[in-house]
Amino acid sequence: MRRSTTCVTLAASLVLAGGAAVAVPQSPDSPARTVAARAAAPERPVTHGAQDVCNYTIQRPTLRVGSAGNAVRQAQCYLNNSMTGRKLAEDGNFGSVTNAATRRFQQCAGITVDGTIGAQTWSFLVFWANSWRNVC
Repeated sequence: MRRSTTCVTLAASLVLAGGAAVAVPQSPDSPARTVAARAAAPERPVTHGAQDVCNYTIQRPTLRVGSAGNAVRQAQCYLNNSMTGRKLAEDGNFGSVTNAATRRFQQCAGITVDGTIGAQTWSFLVFWANSWRNVC
């Protein structure tokens, strides 16, 4: 029990200090193993903050022709960073050009092609825009 407590304390101290903790407890079921694994694991990329390639908004409403605002700008930015070719104006107006780009993106990503940016399309846009590759 003492060894497990020491590992937890060590892991917690290193995490609070900003370091990586590496601990090998005796029991695979030990709580210290879980704490140490979490402490040593790298953080996941942030998709709605400083690490995101586009930062107009964190809102993800359903968008279609006629939609306007920062969520459309966010989608236009994601489309620009997901595909090669002509870049969209990030003007916040979901018109025929944004609709065509959305349909092209959906086709390339292998998802439902309907020109509407709903939950599935948002998910794929976030992934591809923040990827080092283009979807097409």
